[in-house]
Amino acid sequence: MPARPALLALDWGTSSLRASLLDAAGHVLDSRHRPWGLLHLPEGGFPAALQGIAGDWLTATPGLPLIASGMVGSAQGWREAPYVPVPADAQSVAAGLLRFEALPDTWLHIVPGVRRNGAWPDVMRGEETQILGLLARGAQTDMQLVMPGTHSKWVRVAQGRIVDFHTVMTGELFALLRTHSILGRPAREAGGGSPSDEAFDAGVLAVRDGGPSGATALLFSARARVLTGQLPAAHSLDYLSGLLIGEELRSLLPRSGSGPLQLVGDAMLCARYRRALAAFGRDAQVHGEDAATAGLWQIARRAGLCRGEGLNA
Repeated sequence: MPARPALLALDWGTSSLRASLLDAAGHVLDSRHRPWGLLHLPEGGFPAALQGIAGDWLTATPGLPLIASGMVGSAQGWREAPYVPVPADAQSVAAGLLRFEALPDTWLHIVPGVRRNGAWPDVMRGEETQILGLLARGAQTDMQLVMPGTHSKWVRVAQGRIVDFHTVMTGELFALLRTHSILGRPAREAGGGSPSDEAFDAGVLAVRDGGPSGATALLFSARARVLTGQLPAAHSLDYLSGLLIGEELRSLLPRSGSGPLQLVGDAMLCARYRRALAAFGRDAQVHGEDAATAGLWQIARRAGLCRGEGLNA
């Protein structure tokens, strides 16, 4: 007989929504993707998005438990799920689930984010679920993760728990400089071009070899090198990317220990980080960004949402 659905797992971020239908063993029976993230909801908002992506599944399996992670649980999301403090593991995250009636007779459980307190507080929301998914797949219980993105996360995991992390706004800074500063003008006027590893490497090495000044004092070189003929205008953004990623590595590698790093995220972006890490003499293993579903399954199990083939809303 076909496997019976036991859980609807939603990876709901800023720009997209992925829904996965899982059986009682955590295997994906079906999945769908829509561009209905926090900033791009259809008319009718969050309820309409949930109905649109999974309404037929919910009708076919009454009482199906739902769990969601990501920005859907932020202050700007559907409901705000309070952060749980580090150290955090699947059990403490499951204990912090926020439960509410999302649709008539349909209860949604939102995964909390994780916070680090102290003089320099930090927060994450969504990455914790990916990390728990990696651990469930057999990743090392002690590791240093680098999660590139708009807001990159450097996360230390010890004994299977998230114990510390730092956020770096590399991706957002690049987007702002590319779009709203003079540094993005040369590439825009040149009409872009194929990515240049050589220009990217030059940016990384400029930071690596630039002493304590760091990328801030080097940013204008993305324009100066074009004006002096040392850098093609079409490749200036690759150079700028190298500066910013190089600065992220220069700042945080001393905190990361000496072992190999674990890169998690978009394949092309992780490839750039791995290339930059090699320039700093560090190796990294690359993982895909599809671990969220496995993490949602683990959290749901800890919360008692899936019990064999039974259903518990």
